[in-house]
Parts: sequence; C-alpha cells; structure tokens
Amino acid sequence: MAFDGGAKQGKHLQGPAVNGKAKGNHDRQMTQTLDAFQTRCHEAGLKVTPQRVAVYQTLVETDEHPSAEMVFRHVRRTYPNISLDTVNRTLLTLSEIGVAFVVEGSGDAKRFDANLGDHQHFKCVRCRRIVDFHHEPFDGIAVPESLTGGFTVLRTTVCVEGVCDRCRANE
Repeated sequence: MAFDGGAKQGKHLQGPAVNGKAKGNHDRQMTQTLDAFQTRCHEAGLKVTPQRVAVYQTLVETDEHPSAEMVFRHVRRTYPNISLDTVNRTLLTLSEIGVAFVVEGSGDAKRFDANLGDHQHFKCVRCRRIVDFHHEPFDGIAVPESLTGGFTVLRTTVCVEGVCDRCRANE
C-alpha cells in the first residue's frame, strides 16, 4: 500500500510488498489484526466505526511511522469528509487503548507506530525518517531505582539518532 507521506517531503509511504502466496497470508494476518483491534475497541468501550478502522489499518499497513497528517492524506481518499482533527484524535485514542503508540521525537510532529513487538527506532536527523530495528540487549533495559521508587514506569524505549543510509548516499 502506498500513500502520500507528507506535504513537505512529497514522499510516498509504502507498506510491505505483497503478492502471490504471501498475499493470502497477508490477508489472513490483516483479518486477525483487525479482529483483535475490534475486540480491543469493544473492551475499551469504543465504537468500531469505518473511519476508526481505516485509520488503524493505514497505520498497521506501513512501517513509515506516519504523522497524523500523513494518515489523514491517505484516509481521506476513502473518507473525503474526515477531518485532520478526527484522525489525530483517533491516533491518540489508539495509543491510549494500547494498539499503537506515539514515537517520541525531538520537537517534530507526533509520529505513530502500530508495531507493538519488541523493537527500537533509528531516527535520521536530516530527513526525519524513522526505521525500526531490533537489538535484543535493549529489550531488557533496567529502570533505575531512583525512578521505580516514586514513579510508575509504563514503557521503556530506545531511539538512536543519526544520519540514515539514504541521506549518506546523497552526500
């Protein structure tokens, strides 16, 4: 799936390439993912609206960690009356119910990720691209006692910043 990645950069976001036998597996996996999403919405007391499903499906089908505006540009092709505010509120709600999370940044627009598996992020300081990677030792980062005594830690994340391969190739 490709969708417009943003007004400033004019790039297209693409989900995983799917064809042949892989398409059948992808379709089954997507059906299971959407069924689990609907179950989680019901558990959280939320209605499962076509627009909410479209926002979630857009997020699940890409590995580009899109902003609300990126998701909005894609979803409005199917739902032209949807607003950016609705998409943004929906993404924040998805984060609140635990089916996605906000990728913390350094002052940029919030970016979202539906990949809930163990992984970390590399963020390019030039083009702002975010890439998933997994380094197992980062999974077990110990939280200092100075935090665990007075705070409730909900999640630990690792974000490595630098210059990505694409930007380095353009130097």
